[in-house]
Amino acid sequence: MPVWLIRLNKHVPIRYGVWVMSALLALAGGLWWLESRQGAWMVVLGLLLVLLGFKDVRQSKRSVLRNYPVMGHMRYLLEFIRPEIRQYFIESDSEAAPFSRQQRSLVYQRAKGEQDKRPFGTQKDVGATGYEWLSHSLAPSHIASQDFRITIGQGGSSCTQPYQASVFNISAMSFGALSANAILALNAGARKGNFAHDTGEGSISQYHREAGGDLIWEIGSGYFGCRTDDGHFDADKFAASARDPQVKLIELKLSQGAKPGHGGVLPGPKVTPEIAAARGVTIGVDCVSPASHSEFSTPIEMMQFIERLRQLSGGKPVGFKFCIGHPWEWFALAKAMRETGIWPDFIVVDGAEGGTGAAPLEFTDHVGAPLQEGLLLVHNTLVGMGERHRVKIGCAGKVISAFDIARMMALGADWCNSARGFMFALGCIQAQSCHTGECPTGVTTQDPLRQRALVVADKAERVYYLHMNTLYALKELVQAAGLQHPNDITADHIVRRVSNSEVRRLANLLAFAKPGELLAAERGEAPWPQPVFEDYWRQARADSFNKSVA
Repeated sequence: MPVWLIRLNKHVPIRYGVWVMSALLALAGGLWWLESRQGAWMVVLGLLLVLLGFKDVRQSKRSVLRNYPVMGHMRYLLEFIRPEIRQYFIESDSEAAPFSRQQRSLVYQRAKGEQDKRPFGTQKDVGATGYEWLSHSLAPSHIASQDFRITIGQGGSSCTQPYQASVFNISAMSFGALSANAILALNAGARKGNFAHDTGEGSISQYHREAGGDLIWEIGSGYFGCRTDDGHFDADKFAASARDPQVKLIELKLSQGAKPGHGGVLPGPKVTPEIAAARGVTIGVDCVSPASHSEFSTPIEMMQFIERLRQLSGGKPVGFKFCIGHPWEWFALAKAMRETGIWPDFIVVDGAEGGTGAAPLEFTDHVGAPLQEGLLLVHNTLVGMGERHRVKIGCAGKVISAFDIARMMALGADWCNSARGFMFALGCIQAQSCHTGECPTGVTTQDPLRQRALVVADKAERVYYLHMNTLYALKELVQAAGLQHPNDITADHIVRRVSNSEVRRLANLLAFAKPGELLAAERGEAPWPQPVFEDYWRQARADSFNKSVA
């Protein structure tokens, strides 16, 4: 800074410069108006800014404005538009925050049915630690259709209505979190593509029913859509909705990746008549999702509740969704399955990287197991018990591309769900204003005017095309590996660079249990598959979520 400016700053602080210039603008405008009857706008603008400056120095909430009247507002303006400036002009194509431009572009192109090929080679650093690839075959296979299916409900439970599910489905997002038009478009796309749409814990709304697409009905701790007036489970209401032919699976939600162990409240002003009707709550009254369920308090009681839901639904597949937290609690559930003989038809593992639900930053960043670790633990436990065939495993957590699906299959998943991927198909631009009600594309808002931006017929086609084109890409990967189905992909097929000079297959890098190995270790006939089993398996109890005291 020039010396003269430093000296001037001692007498007339530069931070007041814009405020002073506003006064000079008003003065100059006044003189101009007296001379030629022009310049009134300068007087008005200058006086408004002067008054704003007085307001700034007198207010007590923002220190910046008290010290920098008028000028300080520029700081808040720049802060407001910073995410957009960064997204459009600064971040690289491969920089994920949380999804990279490359990932978003892939979804947009596939959803629109546009060319998704890339010329001139990969943009990834294939020599970087963490780079992964699919090991291909010299004898590629040929697969007639990309419509890959799995059967849920044939593991030996009391299920009488098994479901042929796609390996790629829409993850849980409630009406209320998403707009009516978003729900309509998602379900219409699912109907056309013959894949499943998870309702989220907000229950089944009129917009889920309109297109008639297959539904996974998620039952959370608030028991929305099947609750009594005081918030407990209502068996009659549940049975009436669960037996609807459109409902294919019943999913008991224990926790979600975005905020595991954290309940939720939809403020009363947001509980509209439509939301109240779907959830079975009172209009205008806070809608509470407790952190835990009231219908069971032990693993054994939870298995009995699962069987009760199965019977009430007329024999439909019933499972649960959770994000791995305390490993002994998951082991307690596994022991309860063995002790009661009641097995869920499926388990959905939500990774901590999941994020359609707004959550406190500490929960978003530091609570819950990432998908890889959670999925592996669930898969290895069931394999180690020799019971993997009984339960299908789904997973969710930043699944966007066909390679993402293939990698999850290699870690033990039978199918994958995607939430934000299908939000991108609806037109989401990652503005990250989902919780404000001011979504710029009409996806996550209840504002009727903003919702109009989302044209249902157009976006339903995009949902359909994203599913179809992603599975086509998956088919090409499966063919390249010389296989017949994505479930044939194992950890031997995925290779990871662990240093500049070493690569390892996931089968050699990650720990995988062998069938029956866990029970053999429990009997003392074999070593424990992993330290987590050695440390916590014996402490887990089927009759409690608490650890046994040694």
